[in-house]
Amino acid sequence: MSDTVEKRGRKIVINPVTRVEGHGKVTIHLDEDGHIAETRFHIVEFRGFERFIQGRFYWEAPVAVQRLCGICPVSHHLCASKAMDGIAGVDTVPPTAEKIRRLAHYGQTLQSHALHFFHLASPDLLFGFDAPVAKRNIISIIHEKPEIAKKAVLIRKYGQEVIKAALGKKIHGTGAVPGGVNKHMTGEEIAVLREEAGRILDWTVDGLELCKSVVMADKERLLDFGTFDTISLSIVGDGGKLELYDGRLRATTPDGEKLFDDVPASQYDEYLREGVRPWSYLKFPFIKSLGKEKGWYRVGPLARLNNCDYIDTPIAESQRQELMALGGGRPIQATLAYHWARMIEAVHSAEKIVEMLDDPDLLDGDLVSAGERRPESKAIIEAPRGTLIHHYWVDDDDRITGGNLIVSTTHNNEAMNRAVRRVAEQYLEGRQITEGLLNHIEVGIRAFDPCLSCGTHALGKMPLHVDLYDAGGTLISTRKTEEL
Repeated sequence: MSDTVEKRGRKIVINPVTRVEGHGKVTIHLDEDGHIAETRFHIVEFRGFERFIQGRFYWEAPVAVQRLCGICPVSHHLCASKAMDGIAGVDTVPPTAEKIRRLAHYGQTLQSHALHFFHLASPDLLFGFDAPVAKRNIISIIHEKPEIAKKAVLIRKYGQEVIKAALGKKIHGTGAVPGGVNKHMTGEEIAVLREEAGRILDWTVDGLELCKSVVMADKERLLDFGTFDTISLSIVGDGGKLELYDGRLRATTPDGEKLFDDVPASQYDEYLREGVRPWSYLKFPFIKSLGKEKGWYRVGPLARLNNCDYIDTPIAESQRQELMALGGGRPIQATLAYHWARMIEAVHSAEKIVEMLDDPDLLDGDLVSAGERRPESKAIIEAPRGTLIHHYWVDDDDRITGGNLIVSTTHNNEAMNRAVRRVAEQYLEGRQITEGLLNHIEVGIRAFDPCLSCGTHALGKMPLHVDLYDAGGTLISTRKTEEL
């Protein structure tokens, strides 16, 4: 590309972002001197589940809303069930019901984190951000690193088997109902899961060590790539422990100071608001007291590890301490550290599954509680990708009149946009655009493991198409997927 073209400015479009769930695109505007002027991560699908469920009976919601996604349906199923516990007047489900739900959630977290790291992210980490596009995929992992691929598939398969045993189906189960669950687990199901549990834990630890080896191979890059300071938001459990199923909201500053803590699900809307922008179907949540400009934050594995005080399983806790030491006393802000945090949570989930499979309550005990009907309820759970909020209103005829779902990827919307800008400034300014450099932008987005389908929905298939414009808006170059 000539110097003349560089000085005239251009617009770069990445459409779609690849190896994420759902469809999105990136636009990058450069000024006449070739500096990054503006970046946007557009979510181009439309979201409508909050309307779909209106008029449905409240007990249908846990099954209906999980159709948002085939990757993390358990999270929506359980969060909606927790909200409908409140509609049914139940503050605490029976111990057996809670444990079965928790087990399903650990299975979900294990299989989802394995899917993202091994199938979507590892091709970049193992082969390089600039590797040929034909090489950066799971097929190359299978061909060149078959043992890693085998473990990846079997870890995910095991997580899905845990979900099936707890909820009845691997995808879109029906086990959780308002007030509890609809079945016990069987001794045979538990025996089958227990037989493989230790091996799966070992393999998950291997995956964590692999992750650490590749992200720490270039420590400077790990700490610098797409890195920016932001607030961390998540729920935490008693004593500040890592909690994925049921806890209270905590938000901390980039220096680790608490903005708020111990906030129950029923009060989430006193602290959080949702903004909108005309160029994306995905909302932009923010902390009410700080406003739209300063109140944005990040969620997900990295935010959870930044926020929690400890993890209640030994291997994961030792690994958490090692990761946190990189911050020198501050929360970790490195975008690529999401992968490390994600695999620590995968190990934690595997440890919890091993522990829970010996609990006799899974086989026996009350399944459902009941109480006095309520017209409104709110629930929060930590989905694999981050904090998930479900809020419903129900009329006297038991029909849903309104709902608000703030999904994990929605919470991360501004943070992903900031990552896009940061990476663009680091790698695109003053350089000839190549597919490998554009992939750096996608690497930054993929670190968040966005599930765009959870927030939005569309039909069709979109090819990768990059257009370059000069400052006057004239198209000067077009390149398609097969050309890059």
